[in-house]
Amino acid sequence: MGERIHQLGSDLQRALESVLQGLDVEHDEVTLTVKPGDLDEVMRQLRDTPQFGFEQLVDLSGVDYLEYGVGEWSTHGATSAGFSRGAEKASFGRFTFDDPPQVRALENPRFAVVYHLLSVSCNQRLRVRVFCEDDELPMVPSVHHIWASADWYEREAFDLYGIIFEGHPDLRRILTDYGFTGHPFRKDFPLVGHVEVRYDPEQKRVIYQPVSIEPRITVPKVIRDDYRFESGKSQENDA
Repeated sequence: MGERIHQLGSDLQRALESVLQGLDVEHDEVTLTVKPGDLDEVMRQLRDTPQFGFEQLVDLSGVDYLEYGVGEWSTHGATSAGFSRGAEKASFGRFTFDDPPQVRALENPRFAVVYHLLSVSCNQRLRVRVFCEDDELPMVPSVHHIWASADWYEREAFDLYGIIFEGHPDLRRILTDYGFTGHPFRKDFPLVGHVEVRYDPEQKRVIYQPVSIEPRITVPKVIRDDYRFESGKSQENDA
C-alpha cells in the first residue's frame, strides 16, 4: 500500500502542480490543499481523469482551527487530587455569554472544508482540503454539481460551522431547529448552548428561554503515590 500511495502522490503532484498549495503523504494517506478559486477545476480533474477516477465523494466536513494546538489538560503543577487540571477555563466552548469576549490571533485561516474522495475503479482514496479565506464570512464553491452526494453534506457543514457554499441550490439548516441561533460545532459556541426548550403548562405550549444550565467541569482524578498506597503495600508485605 505504501508504494501505491506514494505513486498517487507523485502523479497528483505532476498533474496539479500549478494549483496545489500543499501535498502531504502521511500514514498511507494523501492530502491535497488547494485554494477556493481552484477547487472546481481540481475536483473535476480528479473525477474525470482516468488515472485518478475519483467518482465518489464519500464525506465532506467543516473544520474550525480556532483552538488547534491549544489544550487545558496540562499535568504540570497538578495537585495530588488532580483538580487543577482543566479547572481553569482555557477553551472557548467553556465560556458563556456572560463572560467577556475572547480573542485569539490565528496565523492561518480559521475555517476549512475537507473532502474525502473514493475511486472504486482505481481502488484508492484521497483527502482534499480547502481553507476559507475570510474568517468572518467563510465561503467556498459548492461541488454539488460534480458529486450529487455533496448536497446534504454541504448543508450540514453550513448548519454546524456556518460555512457558505457558493452556488448550492438549497443552502439551509438540516440538523438544528428552524429558529436556532449560531453554529454549534464552532469552537467558540458555548457548551451549554444559547437557549433551552421546555413546555410551559400555563401557556400550554413549548417555549424558548435563556439557558439556565451552568457549565459542568468533569475533571479526572490523578492517582499519585502517597501514604495511603504506601500503607496498603506495607500491609500486604506483613501478610
